[in-house]
This record gives sequence, structure tokens and C-alpha cells, in this order.
Amino acid sequence: MKNFFGFIFLAGLFGIFINSCKTEESMDQKIEKLLSQLTLEEKVSLIHGNTYFTTPAIPRLGIPALHLSDGPCGVREENSPYGWSPANWNNDSTAYFPALTSLASTWNTDLATEFGDAYGEEAVIRGKNIMLAPGLNIHRTPLNGRNWEYLSEDPYLTSRISVNFIKAAQANGIAVCAKHFALNNQEFERGTINVEVSERALREIYLPAFETAVKEGEVLSIMGSYNRFRGQYACENPYLLQTILKGEWGFRGLVMTDWDAAHTTVGAAKNGLDLEMMPMEGTKDSYYTGQPLLDSIKAKKIDPKVVDDKVRRILYVMLKLNIIGKSEPDTTGMEALLAAPSRAKTALKIAEESIILLKNDQALPLDFKNIKTLAVIGDNATRKHARGGGSTVIKAKYEISPLEGLQKKLGNSVKINFALGYTVSQNMKSINHALIKEAVKTAASADAVLIFGGLNHEPGLDCEGTDRPDMKLSYGQDELIKAVVKANPKTIVVMIAGSPVDMGAWISDVKGLIYTSYLGMETGTALAGVIAGDVNPSGKLSYTLPVKLEDSPSYVLGEYPGKNGLVKYNDDLLVGYRYFDTKNVKPQFPFGFGLSYTSFSYGDCKVAVSGKDESLQCIVSFDVTNTGKVEGKEIAEVYVRDLESALPRPFKELKGFSKVSLKAGETKKVEVTLNQRAFQYYNPDKKQWVLEPGKFEILVGSSSDNILLKQQVEL
Repeated sequence: MKNFFGFIFLAGLFGIFINSCKTEESMDQKIEKLLSQLTLEEKVSLIHGNTYFTTPAIPRLGIPALHLSDGPCGVREENSPYGWSPANWNNDSTAYFPALTSLASTWNTDLATEFGDAYGEEAVIRGKNIMLAPGLNIHRTPLNGRNWEYLSEDPYLTSRISVNFIKAAQANGIAVCAKHFALNNQEFERGTINVEVSERALREIYLPAFETAVKEGEVLSIMGSYNRFRGQYACENPYLLQTILKGEWGFRGLVMTDWDAAHTTVGAAKNGLDLEMMPMEGTKDSYYTGQPLLDSIKAKKIDPKVVDDKVRRILYVMLKLNIIGKSEPDTTGMEALLAAPSRAKTALKIAEESIILLKNDQALPLDFKNIKTLAVIGDNATRKHARGGGSTVIKAKYEISPLEGLQKKLGNSVKINFALGYTVSQNMKSINHALIKEAVKTAASADAVLIFGGLNHEPGLDCEGTDRPDMKLSYGQDELIKAVVKANPKTIVVMIAGSPVDMGAWISDVKGLIYTSYLGMETGTALAGVIAGDVNPSGKLSYTLPVKLEDSPSYVLGEYPGKNGLVKYNDDLLVGYRYFDTKNVKPQFPFGFGLSYTSFSYGDCKVAVSGKDESLQCIVSFDVTNTGKVEGKEIAEVYVRDLESALPRPFKELKGFSKVSLKAGETKKVEVTLNQRAFQYYNPDKKQWVLEPGKFEILVGSSSDNILLKQQVEL
């Protein structure tokens, strides 16, 4: 009898379990239920914007508006509903994070996670659902006006940093939008330029970061780019959107346009676009996927099922964000929560670890105990960068300039004399000789000199919508630096730039050179810490610095900016260091290069291979020792060289890295795991990634041109 009642009890529990399974709707069931209740007009309304940064809501079904925002450095200030002018809110000042180029130069995946988390928190406080970042385009030409918004010339580094950012940001309950898919590698004629690229270069260089974002990061939205690819606009390109993104990679989220990137109703409807944002000069009635689409469906020219697929994807994102049936976010009192000390601390850590020491003839750190007068020269010493650059406009809660950071650091212990040195004007070639004369006078009487130069976010420099005319420093900075160094040899140059600059006019004469991209709200604090030696620089270049523009592979081998609306990527796989290493061309500074206030040695390299095919693991282990006198962080880089291949390959390719912190005299064992993809290349004939059996060389070093350890493996 006891067993009988036990059986009845278990049967009851099983029944409850079955009933609960029946009542718990799957996500797909919820999507189909909502879809069945929508009218055709409501469905069409969901697949285009309502205002510049929102989509329509369907209140009767609890379907909310989506709230979108730029950008990669933080949450954009609020815009007016139907234009790009500010809404002039008094509570939308926010955290201003370092540029993604700065994040990449940390080579620190843990910091990428911390950045993503802080970024997501700010977005939630501001009531945003989709943040239009990160930018994953590759640095192909040094002149691209948006290089500073992207991460690197290398697809692997871009992938590993961005995927941690994506996962951490989305864990806060927002979606991020990986952009610009694909091949937006120049701003010149970006709205019309047609890109021709080989299938191998497409797969091996320009798509891997997007693939990683989808497969590992489970990114919820993708933004199509403005340009054309093989004759078709990217936002209406069936090969990119249908075949690769949604087919091969299994992307379930939504594909949206950049603003003004849709061009036809039929193309947008049939070729993979899900959400059209408002045209730049348009109105609520200007959408290709609005009334024209509705008319085409009613005229039976377009199957309504194509709209169903788009709505499913939008509902999928909303369900993943758990916002269906929820009230609009309450942002009352949000300003007090923005740019909280914890997130400011994150911004500072990224800034500090991204600063790159490129040259140091015993000039840095500065010994301020023996300095009574410091000359600070250059527009970038005082310029605030948060409000420039295009889609990245931030109303920063605060931004500490380099001069302010030094003043705060030194107090009254050192007298700081500032001289502007150069003026920012529309004529970038202009030279203000009076300001140079003043700077020389200021420098001559100082114990040490810091020149803060480089680029800014003015049109024609590091700015959306335009490319740079050349790699030369603007506003007569070369003349300024040469004159100041002549007046005072104790001159250190700090270059603030998100793209390569030509330094040939003065690089051999300066004692010290610091290089950095845009560092966010704590710019001055981070730079002052490195200059004073409180922070040991540990950043490394995420792109190659050529000696001159003509050394860049997009000029030597490829085309830039193209002719008659067409640009051919004849440089193919040889982008960045792949070209410089393969063709044995000496750059000014190589990819992955960066100095420290200490020194490191490498040794005892071992390689262990196990598994095969998808389970292949190649574990590379080696020792890194801090051989200097102060604590520091070293970035160990692991490259792979295919010793014999049926198809041409670059001399070597980055496939792993590790950032390790070491006290003076300390040794640590570093392990880097390489998977199957690390040894593969894309075979266009087979339309798949292949690993050819044979010998490979594992190369470990401190930069792409400083290989310190080698091991050979046969797979």
C-alpha cells in the first residue's frame, strides 16, 4: 500500500510537470501568437522607424517602442525627434568612455568585459534598448575618417576584444548593434562606393569579427553599411544578409539600416533587411518599407510572408530584452546615476592601459622632483573631444584635458606654462608662425616640455563622413615640433590620434613619444599618471604605423579611394602587418608594438597538440619574466605561419595573445590555446575553411616584427 501511494504521489508530480510544460510558452510560440494578432498595417509599421531613434509601439498588444542610441563612446545626447539637432535636455550628460581604438590597444579582454558592463549600465539608466556599437570594420587605409571608431587592422584582435564587450553589455538587458556590415573601410563616397574584394579576403579579413559577434557574442542586432558590395547596396545585399549572416551563421536577431542606407522597396523587402531607420532628410512618410511596401503587398507584388520574417526578428529581440508588456522605462532622476564613480574608474583603467609608449631615450617618466618649470604646448592639451566625430557625439558629464590632469597631479609643486602652438582652422595646411614663436619661447625657459599634438574630430581628420587628405599632421605641427625640440631637447611628444600620422619630420629628434587614441572622460588623469610614472604604460598598437602613406598596402597593392565609384581591394589578404611582414617593408612602428618602463624576457616555449578537427587544441606555453625594476604588464603575442600551403598565405597571422601583470623579477607561465580556425584558411573553391595537413610554425613575440620564441608543429 505504501508503494501504491508513493506511485500516486510521483504520478501527481509528473502531471504537474507536464501541465507546467504545456502552459509555459516557448519564445517561438510567443512570437507566433503575437504575430497572429497583428494586422498587416501594424506589421509594416514595426519594420521602420517612428522618430530618428525610436520605432513605433503597438500598445494593444504590449509591444513597446524600441529606443536606440549612438554610439561607441557612450550614450549619445538626446536628439530632437525628427532631426539631428540636440533636444537640449538638462539630464542627459553621461559617461564618456575611451574610443574603441583605445580599448583595442589595451589588448585586455577582461577590460573589454568591464567596458561592456559599464557601457550597458549607462544605456539602461538612459532608457535605451539598442546601442549602435561596436564598430567592427577593419583599418584598411590610414586615411579612413572612422578608423578611430573601429578597433584594429587585425580580425583576430578585433574579434576577441569585441566579443567580450558585446556579451557584457547585453548581459545588462540591452541589445548592441554590430556595425557596419560590411566593408565600410572608407568614408570617401561611402554612400555609393562599390567594393570588389576576393572571397578569401572577405572571409579571412573583413567578416571574422562579425561572425564571432554572431556565433559567440550572440549579438542581437546588426547594422548594414552604406556602401555597395559587388554591385548591390549592403543593406539590400542577399549574399551578405541572407546567405552568410542569416543562413551560414544562423543569425536570429534583426538587421537594420544605417540612416539613409535603404534604396528600394523591393530590395529592402526581399534581401534581408528587417528595420529601416529614418532617411537623413526624410519624414515619417519617406520610408521604402512604409506605405510603398504596404501598397506593393496589397497589389500582390510582394509576398506578405517577407514582412512576417522581419517582425519575428524584431519580436525576438524584444522578448530577449524582456520588454514586451512592460511600461516605458522611467528615466526620472537619471542624471544622478550616470557616470557613477565605478564607471568613471572603468573609463580610467581603459585609458591608462591603452596608452602606448613608442619611444623612450631615458626621457620618461618625468622626474617632477627635479622639474620646477614645465612647458605644455599644443591645442590637444586643452581640447575636449567628446562632442566631435559624427555619430559618437557625447554630452560628457565631465572630460579632464591633459593640461587639467597635469595641473591636478602637480598642484603648486611645478609651474606649468601653456602655449597653444597651433590653431585649428578649416585650412589644415595653415601655419601660425606667431604661435610657434611663442611656443619656442615658452619651451626654451622650461626644464621639460610636453607637446600634445595629433588629430581631432574636425571634418577631414578623425571624423565621420570624410576621409583625411593625407597622413601629414595638420596646422603646421611638424614645424612646431621641430622648432620646439631645437629650442629644448628635453621635449616629449604626446600624439592623440585614432589613425596613423606621418612622424618622419621629427621622430629621430625627440627623446620620448607617447601615442594614444581618444581616452574619454579621464584623459588627463590617465596621461598625467603615465607621464609621472605612477602608471606603467602597457598599451600596444592595434594597427601598423607606416613611415609614409605610400608604404600602406592599400596604396602599393590595392586601390584607394577607387575610380568611377569602384574600389578594388587588390591588396587582398595583405592588410596591415600582413603586408609589411610578407613583403619585408619596415614600418615606422609595427603592429603590436609598445614599450614599458620595465623590460621583459621570454623563454621555455612548449607546444602540446591534442584532438582533431573541431576539437583540435594547440596549447602554447612559455615563460615571461619582468627583468626590470618596476611592476609592469606585458602583452605576449602568438602568431601562426603556414610553412607550405596550396594557396598563398601571409607570412604570419595573429592567432592568440595574453596580457600578464608581473612584479619586478617575477616570472609567470603563460598559456595560449589555439583552435582549429587558427590554422585554417578559406578555400573559395570548396566554399569552406580548410586545414591542410602539414607543418606550421608557432611564433611568440612582443610585436609582429619582434619574434622571440619559435616552435614547429605538424598537424
